[in-house]
Amino acid sequence: MNPDFNNWKDARFGIFVHWSHISQQGVEISWPLTGKVPMFPLAQDVPVEQYHSSAATFNPKKWDARALARTLRDAGAQYAVITAKHHDGYAMYDTKLSDFSIMHSPYGKDVVRQFTDAVRAEGMGVGIYFTLPDWHHPDYPAFTDADKPYHYFGGGPQPEPQQWQRYLDFLFGQVREVLSNYGKIDLIWFDGYWEHTPEQWKSVELGNMIRSLQPGIVINDRLPLNNDFDTPEQFIPPKPADRPWETCMTMNTSWGYNKDDKQYKSATQLIHTLCEVAGRGGHFLLNVSPMGDGRLPSEHTERLSAIGGWMSLNSEGVKGTSAGLEPYQFYGPTTRKGNTIYLHLLMKPYETVTLRNVHVNKVESVRILGKGTNLNYSKHLGANDQIMEGLGFTDPLGDLIIETPTSVLDDYATVIAVDFKPAK
Repeated sequence: MNPDFNNWKDARFGIFVHWSHISQQGVEISWPLTGKVPMFPLAQDVPVEQYHSSAATFNPKKWDARALARTLRDAGAQYAVITAKHHDGYAMYDTKLSDFSIMHSPYGKDVVRQFTDAVRAEGMGVGIYFTLPDWHHPDYPAFTDADKPYHYFGGGPQPEPQQWQRYLDFLFGQVREVLSNYGKIDLIWFDGYWEHTPEQWKSVELGNMIRSLQPGIVINDRLPLNNDFDTPEQFIPPKPADRPWETCMTMNTSWGYNKDDKQYKSATQLIHTLCEVAGRGGHFLLNVSPMGDGRLPSEHTERLSAIGGWMSLNSEGVKGTSAGLEPYQFYGPTTRKGNTIYLHLLMKPYETVTLRNVHVNKVESVRILGKGTNLNYSKHLGANDQIMEGLGFTDPLGDLIIETPTSVLDDYATVIAVDFKPAK
């Protein structure tokens, strides 16, 4: 077992992989079926027949699951999640319940098996994305051009009871497949819950089946009533949730490979997001989108490389940490591990940074991660604390003032480790 992944709750950085046959057409995954929706400003409007047509030609000859897994590992990811099936209904794995899958394409190989084996071999946790609706399945029923514009956020189509039961049998059967045939799965990531009620989805029963098949698995909040963590999408919550949470975010504005979407966040923005999420005790699930031939776009590999370079120096302050100090104690994200507090400097400091209301006499060292450089520091006590210290009280709370010469600053984000003496 790779020490970077013991369980999901200790992991701070993961990679989402959104992929389906539609990557050949270079348009957003699934949502072009529905017409324009405001939440996906650059998603195209594609006729249903045209969208599904590329299922018959999908042949990603340059897909290399092992190479991708190494790229994700080198970026510092601790776990990775792949779309086994998105809303478009196309299964990226060997399902026995439908012919609408990659096994019936020219490629004809089980991508989910390749991916889970490769990710696990690199010591990362394995996650599977699986959506509750299926916009291709006749019993759902399938989404048509006549159903545009999309209006299912308040509830989707209501098929006849026998038709719905057939769909539930199909849904439960496919979930059982992906959780029975690919070894240990650490996380399952549902989506699309808003189209029906929890009772219609039989979400409690589905969650119970999942836990019986994969003891120890964690389930996201998009399986209502039977889940373990929250999933804010495309933003960092202003306050941490009262339970585990994970921010999922795209590099641009699209989840699938979208040739028209060039609105990329910079590597600096992504690294700062990672620092902020870790500083609030969350998980950062950053998305990548393979193209039709299976390769990642250059914009993705460039950003993953930059994140990996930064993580190679600073991962100590991210992996296996918990949320750090109160906001008033330091103007920036902080994380904690054992007796060490990590200060994440997202802006270049003016000569010094100050850490407030800490046990200044217990500081053993202050160092820059990845550089082997110890920093000079001093303490400042209020008048009353100075008097108490003079009277023999040796554990006052005060300010720690750390010198930050420009020579030690990182181009993306500087992380300072403050090591405290162990508590007796």
